[in-house]
Amino acid sequence: MLRKTNKWYCVLIILLLFGTAVYVPAAYGASCTTQSQMSASQREALSGAARTMLIQLQNGDVQALQANTVPAVAADFSGIATSVQNLKPLVQKATLTIDNLYILDASTEAAGTSRIDFFCGEPVVALNFSDIPPGTYALAIGHATGVPQPQQISLVLSKGAQDKWMFAGLFSKPMVLVGHDGLWYWTSARKYATQNMNWDAWFYYRIATYLVNPIDLLSSSNLEKIQHETDKVKPANVPGSSPVALSAGGATYSVTAIDTTSTFGALDLDVHYQPDPTQASQLRDPPTARKQVVDVMSALLEQYPELRQAFHGIWVHADQGAMSLFALELPMDGIDGHSVNLQPAAH
Repeated sequence: MLRKTNKWYCVLIILLLFGTAVYVPAAYGASCTTQSQMSASQREALSGAARTMLIQLQNGDVQALQANTVPAVAADFSGIATSVQNLKPLVQKATLTIDNLYILDASTEAAGTSRIDFFCGEPVVALNFSDIPPGTYALAIGHATGVPQPQQISLVLSKGAQDKWMFAGLFSKPMVLVGHDGLWYWTSARKYATQNMNWDAWFYYRIATYLVNPIDLLSSSNLEKIQHETDKVKPANVPGSSPVALSAGGATYSVTAIDTTSTFGALDLDVHYQPDPTQASQLRDPPTARKQVVDVMSALLEQYPELRQAFHGIWVHADQGAMSLFALELPMDGIDGHSVNLQPAAH
């Protein structure tokens, strides 16, 4: 989801491959120590190490961060280095806080265990790791606030020699999207659901889930509640594994994806369709191309007029394989009128 917005916020973890957390009885998981359960010395050591790493991220100090990184990650640090540099301008002047700490003890797990579950605190927060070697790990969830684009930053740490905490990976996500946080989108999604505006509700629930979950390996009762509410309103004809046919202007278009984007600053729908050969040839002529994509927009709004209420506009892409033949963004009040942002795609 959130096409065009989330792909540069999420940072690859090289050492750890995470799965989806699922609740099972706690006896089957390795042990987890929450922040409140830690001794003062444990808490101070972990929070101090995490804060140092956050400051290094804030300053874009890749060299210092890499120097205290576990060898498997430090050996190929280019992806994380790029991510740190992308994150730096967003958080350079931010106030940093560390809000949640977890120590994850998998030291007694057998080597080669494909999945290790950790169940933390009450109410339970579940964390799931896949394919990690036996050892002791930690998760530190922090926030960078007081800046135009506040971020939530999750650090993964690994305990090395002499009980020293070392950097193992990170995720970052925005705390807000288009000026609103996850709770606002969750509340708005519920309002749309009560009005049977399921398309609006479904997209807003997905944004809410993205914003309130700091890291995808985590699950909680609140996240399960959002997921349950999301599943209840999901429209039957949203494109997924297969395209959806949309009749527009006397033609039928194969819609391959509908998502959301804030590329132009406001919250838009992001629609992709695959033109057939005749439609593709029409895209070579800009006026005809504009009419074609506006027909797609108009047909979508004719079928689902509720979309006008929840979104600023629609951005439509005519795709051929991995290449976009033509792209057009219009605000809702311009779809039946004049073009605002005409963008023939670069080849």
